[in-house]
Amino acid sequence: MQDRLRLVREELLSDDWGVLKKHVFDYRRRDGTWETQSREVYDRGHGAAILPFDPARRTVLLVRQFRFPAWMTGHAEPLLEACAGLLDADDPLTCIRKEAEEELGYRLGDVALAFSPYMSPGSVSERLWCFTAEYSPQDRISAGGGDVDEGEDIEVVELSLDDAFAAIGDGRIIDAKTIMLIQHLVLERAAAREQAPSSTAQPK
Repeated sequence: MQDRLRLVREELLSDDWGVLKKHVFDYRRRDGTWETQSREVYDRGHGAAILPFDPARRTVLLVRQFRFPAWMTGHAEPLLEACAGLLDADDPLTCIRKEAEEELGYRLGDVALAFSPYMSPGSVSERLWCFTAEYSPQDRISAGGGDVDEGEDIEVVELSLDDAFAAIGDGRIIDAKTIMLIQHLVLERAAAREQAPSSTAQPK
């Protein structure tokens, strides 16, 4: 892409919690013609999210919290979401372990990366590292709830995996990262069952 893009200028529009800039650039289309385009890009840093799963009880851990942008666009209730946070100066794995302890109140063991998508690449630069992990009730170290000093007021919610999956269809879960992680876990579990040797197989 380097030979198809020429940066012209950038303009700072806002620099508060995140940075909003307007970028003007020349772009060469596939037919070879050049055109000038502009995009507003919001940079709030990258993040990480996690969906812990208890295989013995087939449950997942989520959080419920108020989201002002969702409220102002018509969603009256707090959102059910996967635990998540911004990386700040941490790597994704360190970040999500901290977030799990802070928001969920659980100290997790092995953590597996599921995927790391750009969440809204048309206007937001954030990339989100999404993880899964197994947990049990013995892993709980606190009540969780988030960082009060950062304005967090988080409820820890435990659902069966089946109920969490159903909540996507009935509208109780409308957060994108959470939908992707639940669907990933359901597909992963289904694939594991298919690959498991049948207990009824006859010896040769």
